[in-house]
Amino acid sequence: MNFRIEKDTMGEVKVPAEKLWGAQTERSRNNFKIGPSASMPLEIVYGFAYLKKAAAFANCDLNVLSKEKRDLIATVCDEILEGKHNDQFPLVIWQTGSGTQSNMNVNEVVANRAHQIAGKVIGEGEKTIQPNDDVNKSQSSNDTFPTGMHIAAYKKVVETTIPGIIQLRNTLHKKSIEFKSVVKIGRTHLMDATPLTLGQEFSGYVSQLDHGLKALEHTLAHLSELALGGTAVGTGLNTPEGYDVLVAKYIADFTELPFVTAENKFEALAAHDAIVETHGALKQIAVSLNKIANDIRMMASGPRSGIGEIIIPANEPGSSIMPGKVNPTQCEAMTMVCAQVIGNDVAISVGGTQGHYELNVFKPMMAANILQSAQLIGDACVSFEEHCASGIEPNHKVITELLNNSLMLVTALNTKIGYYKAAEIANTAHKNGTTLKEEAVNLGYVSAEDYDEWVKPENMVGSLK
Repeated sequence: MNFRIEKDTMGEVKVPAEKLWGAQTERSRNNFKIGPSASMPLEIVYGFAYLKKAAAFANCDLNVLSKEKRDLIATVCDEILEGKHNDQFPLVIWQTGSGTQSNMNVNEVVANRAHQIAGKVIGEGEKTIQPNDDVNKSQSSNDTFPTGMHIAAYKKVVETTIPGIIQLRNTLHKKSIEFKSVVKIGRTHLMDATPLTLGQEFSGYVSQLDHGLKALEHTLAHLSELALGGTAVGTGLNTPEGYDVLVAKYIADFTELPFVTAENKFEALAAHDAIVETHGALKQIAVSLNKIANDIRMMASGPRSGIGEIIIPANEPGSSIMPGKVNPTQCEAMTMVCAQVIGNDVAISVGGTQGHYELNVFKPMMAANILQSAQLIGDACVSFEEHCASGIEPNHKVITELLNNSLMLVTALNTKIGYYKAAEIANTAHKNGTTLKEEAVNLGYVSAEDYDEWVKPENMVGSLK
């Protein structure tokens, strides 16, 4: 392999000749060989590309950077956003907690690529653009990394998570309408309860996702606030006047998202409550999705020895030894995703506590976890909707058998003969293996005619609207 020599404040470093990164990236690559598969998410890199381009435009407007340098920086940032240099960002999540090395990785790639665009050879002559003085002008890793975090997380939530949830939510809503007259037995404590409709049951799932979406959308206002302009500790040292507002405006323009400068830069650098808050909403949705998937898994259990009230699509063989076995694989995938998101929330909560004085030092881990959770939820919702929810159908025969066999229909007699007599009917029927109607008549508490008039499951489900 051919190498070239790159320099930083600590001296010379050998860098693979064909790579665009520089000395600080190479030092980090060698010093943090921790989980090589845990690469810094490209979404963070793209967040940096947006902010570096925006910073170049703001600095130029404020007369601290030339138009020539602005345009070179912007050109490279656009190339990064087009995915042309994905292999130039080799660093892992497990690095400095401020993300300094990833910030410098981007600075070095932009500077060296700009040198190429200017028609020069990397490693020869003075750099056309300096990584620190030009690409990083008016910035610090302490305000760029949280800005990149917010850009990446906001985009992921609005482009992947929310659309996926809405897709599943809308299908469940459609099913709740289709099933509104399908009367079935309810269950509490996993035991028989009074009737409801399958549509009512599904409407509960819709409501859960509606509340989750509202909670998630509410967090976007906090997530849209950017730390850029706070530089090292939040004071804005070495930035021209008006830079923070202007750079946020450029980021909003380039991303077409409503980003604004953070009102308080000290909070934006030292605390990541917006990430904690947003991931808390993701966790809430994961809790809801876990309940929904488990309900569907249990209602579909069988097909002959379980509950079997609904039929879900048979997508693939379920066993390498049992012929004909089909499993609720989408439910299993969804609940595993939910477990991962809930676990990520613990890590993010711990990370949020690590704001020591003027800087939180768990930024890369928090960024990686929120991006993973947002991606997983969006993808899992789409997969679950396409391969499970959209194909759910009631098993009318089983629903009717289980409904008519339930002892809890006796609850309809409470107001007619009282709780204790109704309980005696249920307990006697269960003991003797007979029906409620048989024991109600045998005990002399109601006539057959009255029983048929009073115990009608369809009259026990409340409003169907």
